[in-house]
Amino acid sequence: MTDRRPDASGDAHGPPGPGFPFGTPFDAAASDDALLDAVGTLPAEQPAPDGALETDMTLWAVVFAGGIGSRFWPLSTPERPKQLLALVGDRPLIAESVGRLAPAIPPERVLVLTSADIADALHAAIPDVPAANMLIEPRPMGTAAALAWGAQTIADRVGRRATFVAMHADLAVGYPDELRRVLKRAAVLASTEHALVAVGAQPTRPETGFGYLLPRPDPAPPRDGPRPVARFVEKPGAILAEELIAQGALWNTGIVVAQAGHVLEALEERTPELSPGLAALAAGKLDRFSGLIQAVSIERGLLERSDDLQMLPADFGWDDVGTWASLRRVRELDDTGNGVWGPAHLVDASSCVVHADGGTTVVLYGLSGMLVVARPGLTFVTSLDRAAELNPLLNALPDELANRTRKDPLQ
Repeated sequence: MTDRRPDASGDAHGPPGPGFPFGTPFDAAASDDALLDAVGTLPAEQPAPDGALETDMTLWAVVFAGGIGSRFWPLSTPERPKQLLALVGDRPLIAESVGRLAPAIPPERVLVLTSADIADALHAAIPDVPAANMLIEPRPMGTAAALAWGAQTIADRVGRRATFVAMHADLAVGYPDELRRVLKRAAVLASTEHALVAVGAQPTRPETGFGYLLPRPDPAPPRDGPRPVARFVEKPGAILAEELIAQGALWNTGIVVAQAGHVLEALEERTPELSPGLAALAAGKLDRFSGLIQAVSIERGLLERSDDLQMLPADFGWDDVGTWASLRRVRELDDTGNGVWGPAHLVDASSCVVHADGGTTVVLYGLSGMLVVARPGLTFVTSLDRAAELNPLLNALPDELANRTRKDPLQ
């Protein structure tokens, strides 16, 4: 029997299974079979530390934690959204995200942007974050508006020159010490260069679900230093993704570091979807701000339009916990590449993801590339390929079975 549960630390990841070279740089000339094998994002080994960056700068964080997370149906529900699931470690994703920031950014300097329907449950998972730091949206406003609200809150509390980290609650991080070191480096760059700093990761495949940071040409680029961004491309097609990687682009990790005032100025100048409401936000009139703006993402509304964007390469074992398939990259794998959580028997099975919740035992025989999610009263089986897009399935299910997730934006 395999009863493979995450390591208690919540930040450690087991060795890759054979044939899955985690962290292998993408080679556009590689064979199709090799590309299918190179599914990993986490690096093969922890980068050698060069010492923590010493700085007296007081850092804040804005963590985006809205939505149910429909891509993790049937485990994610309105009562237990994705952020409350222990998908990578023993703790919920939101607790992992807040916990790994400390001590560089303690809970009292973390703002959590979320929705009213899940705010109480989220706060219960992160009780060290003050209740006043739970910023509850009056309606789904998009991540650019959430960024503006977080930046304005920090500016009101400690000043417009305060530097903060904006990030999502669904990141997998292999090496939290290295993450904190990178955030400190990015903070120094953001404050000295008055720039938006996007943290980038080395691509391992032509992923079409991520954003890409293409640096400006440099005859002698720094090995791991910051570089100006010539172009930001959100979710390109496969061919364009290959071309961007060949030109030295990095994946956007979804982590942006900047001064609060600079973020607000940039949104005022470059994001017309928000600019009509920023004065109301500054005056503390959140409902009016919400009613004057249009929802837009940070990537589309700001990063694609910025000419002062800097990218900082990082190697802290990043991955986006966005779909069931991503769990094969962030979970410990068995000898045949299966990522398993909970009680299960796998015989002649390979490259599968199994999540057995609530004491249910799963038996898998003679299958490859499958997803099995079992919880009390419901078992879901599909291929990992089909699991990447569940909207057609949820739209075809009765409301009570789909948990009304068809009405929620995917997270």
